[in-house]
Amino acid sequence: MLDQARALDAADPLREYRSRFELPEGVIYLDGNSLGALPKATKARLSHVVQREWGSDLIRSWNATENGGDWITAPQRIGAKIAPLVGAQPHEVIACDSVSVNLTKLIGAALTMNAGRTVVLSEPGNFPTDLYMVQGLQARGMAEQRLVARDKMIEALDPKNGGRDVALLMLTHVHYKTGEMFDMAALTKAAHDAGALVLWDLSHSGGAVPVDLNAAGADFAVGCGYKYLNGGPGAPAYAFVAERHHETFRQPITGWMGHAQPFAFSDTYEPAPGVSRMLAGTPPILAMAALECGVELMAEIGMDRLVAKSRALSEFFGAAMAQHCPHMRCVSPADPAQRGSQLSFRHAEAYAICQALIARGVIGDFRDPDILRFGFAPAYVSFADAAGAVTALAEILDSGEWDAPEFRQRAAVT
Repeated sequence: MLDQARALDAADPLREYRSRFELPEGVIYLDGNSLGALPKATKARLSHVVQREWGSDLIRSWNATENGGDWITAPQRIGAKIAPLVGAQPHEVIACDSVSVNLTKLIGAALTMNAGRTVVLSEPGNFPTDLYMVQGLQARGMAEQRLVARDKMIEALDPKNGGRDVALLMLTHVHYKTGEMFDMAALTKAAHDAGALVLWDLSHSGGAVPVDLNAAGADFAVGCGYKYLNGGPGAPAYAFVAERHHETFRQPITGWMGHAQPFAFSDTYEPAPGVSRMLAGTPPILAMAALECGVELMAEIGMDRLVAKSRALSEFFGAAMAQHCPHMRCVSPADPAQRGSQLSFRHAEAYAICQALIARGVIGDFRDPDILRFGFAPAYVSFADAAGAVTALAEILDSGEWDAPEFRQRAAVT
C-alpha cells in the first residue's frame, strides 16, 4: 500500500503545492473539510496588512494606498475570485459575514420574492445551522419549515403534495456526515417547475467538487471560507445571487455597507446595486486578507485539477480501507462523482477510535452519534497520508488501543 502511495505521489501534478502549506511534522491531516490548513503566504499577507496597511496607513487603507489598502472593495474582490470555483460570474458572488448570517439573509429574500408562500423545504439531518435559521424565522411567524427525506424531495414539490406552498428549497449540496451529493441541476429544475426558489449550501463543496451554479440555474447559494478555501478559523463566508435577481431581491439585514451610498449617511436605506446589497456591517479586514490568500491559491490550482486529485485520493483510501479495515462500514456513496471530498465510516465506538487516531497524529473527525469522517483536501493531502492513516487505523482496531478511558472523554468540540 505504501509503495503504491509513493508512486502515486511521484506522479501527482499537485505535489508541489503541498510545500505551500504549513503542515506539522509527523501529522497526517485529514480534516480539511472542517478547517483547511494554513497557506504559508497567509502569514506574510497578514503581517503586511497589520504592519503596513493598518500600522502605517491607518484609516487611509480603506482606500487604495501605496501599501495596498483598498479595504472597501475586499468583499467584491474576493467574491469575484471565488466565482470561478463555483460556476458563477464575478459580479454574482460576494464574501461577507458567516454562512449562518448569509442563510438568514437569503431565506428572508426568497420569502419576500415569493409572496404568498411561506414553506422552506429541506431534509432532516441537514447541517443544523441551516435548519436553525429557518426555525428562528418560523418562531417569528415569518416561515414554515418542512422536512422530507431526500428521496421524496421532488415528490414533495408536486402541487398535489403541498408543493404550491413552497417558497424556497434549501439544501446542502454535499452532506456533511455522509458526503452524499445532491443532483443540483435536477432538484433546481424541479423546484422552479413548482414555482419555488432554490438556495444551495456549498460549505462542503466549494473548492473540492464540481459546482456550476449558473449551469444548474441556481437562484442563491452560500459557502464556507475556512474549509476547502483555507481562509482560517472563522473565515468570512460567501454568498451567490444569480444576476437575474439582482434588481428584485431584498435581504432583511439592511446594514450600512449594503447601502447604495454608505458614506452619504442617509437616514433612509437604499439597497446597493447587485450582490453588494448582501453586505451589512463593516467587513473584518484581517480575516478577509487571510481568506483572499486561500482563495487565490485554490484559484491558481483550478477546479479541474482539484477535483481529479480529490477523487483519486478518496478512491485510493476507500480501497485501502476495504482491504485493511473491512469491519468499518463506509456510508459514503461508492461513486466518487456522487460524493464530496470525504469518506465517512460508521462504528459504534467512532468517537474513541477518532481520539486514538489523533493521539497517533492522524487527524480526522467525529460526527455524532457514530460517524468517523476523513476529508481529502486535494491541494495538500498526499497518497502517503492516506496510506498512513489506514495503517494507523488498522493497528488501532487490531490492538484495541482505542478502548482506553482517556479516549472516551468527550471534549467540547468533536
